[in-house]
Amino acid sequence: MQLPKPMLPMRNRKKKKPRKAPGPLQGEIFNIPNILTMGRVAIIPAVMWQMELSDVALGGEWAARRAVFIATSLFALASITDFLDGWLARNLNMQSAFGRFLDPLADKLLVLACLIELVHLERVPVWLVVLLLSREIAITGLRAIAAEEGFELPSDRWGKWKTALQMVGLIGLLLHFATDVDFLLLRGSVEFHRVGLALLAASMIFSVGSAGGYMGNFVRQAFVRRAAT
Repeated sequence: MQLPKPMLPMRNRKKKKPRKAPGPLQGEIFNIPNILTMGRVAIIPAVMWQMELSDVALGGEWAARRAVFIATSLFALASITDFLDGWLARNLNMQSAFGRFLDPLADKLLVLACLIELVHLERVPVWLVVLLLSREIAITGLRAIAAEEGFELPSDRWGKWKTALQMVGLIGLLLHFATDVDFLLLRGSVEFHRVGLALLAASMIFSVGSAGGYMGNFVRQAFVRRAAT
């Protein structure tokens, strides 16, 4: 008589753990406007690399002009994403705390990286960059203090004009070389370096004005909150 085979114990199958739903911060980081903003930060090393190659002493004028064109195109693309990510965030209701933090930071990193590289190439005076850098650090610190106190310091018209002049001025400085232009009413040789330097210097006026506006707004809101308590 054949004995029945002993039944082997069934192996316990591991139950798959349900996937956790993405947290609110993860959803904020990977929305379309913030991806564009992070892309703007990622472009910065490529812009600086092409700016470095725009030195005539490295590979001649033709190679320098090619590097200038690539650097300017990348910078212009980054500037377009600056407008596009804000427009998408407002119209698609994708505004987030992460975006409000990263967007102005990305703008400052892009501008300051280009200014520092222009100083290295001896195309911008050091004192101008120091003043612009000091202003940005001061306003960033003021905004941090305001956030600790529970209120925000939004950009004003002076700040927007400052940013616009800086961006256009930097494009002129990136193009650098004198170039023959025949476009609509503009004909002849344009010295882009001089145009860019003039616009960057003009942005200093709006930079000082916007800094005064930030300071005044900060003092008003601080006194209002102190009076309320």
